Amino acid sequence: MNKTILVTGGAGFIGSHLIDALVGDNKVICVDNLSTGKRNNISHLARHKNFRFIKHDASKPLKIAGKIDYIFHLSSPASPVDYLQRPIETMMVNSFGTRNMLELAKEKKARFLLASTSEVYGDPE
Repeated sequence: MNKTILVTGGAGFIGSHLIDALVGDNKVICVDNLSTGKRNNISHLARHKNFRFIKHDASKPLKIAGKIDYIFHLSSPASPVDYLQRPIETMMVNSFGTRNMLELAKEKKARFLLASTSEVYGDPE
């Protein structure tokens, strides 16, 4: 095992594919509250020795024992239908969730990557 990597939103489309690419040589911790992510996206990893799933809302602080080298913060409802139906949840995970993951990264001395939905760019018109 090279690194320990935490992926929020790991049961989503992009997160689950990222985990598939990382889990072979790294320990991967998937954090997702399954509000829009699907357990089926990660079910094939359930028995993988380098994979761990934590059902948790990134909007709330998270304590993890041990080292973390990288945090990929991908938690956010990502489709117009999802974030229109969940505007408060979307705001919370993109603000408090980002802060919580940044604090965890600081505590663990981990490198941090934030990915957001295309909505940050505003109305395409």
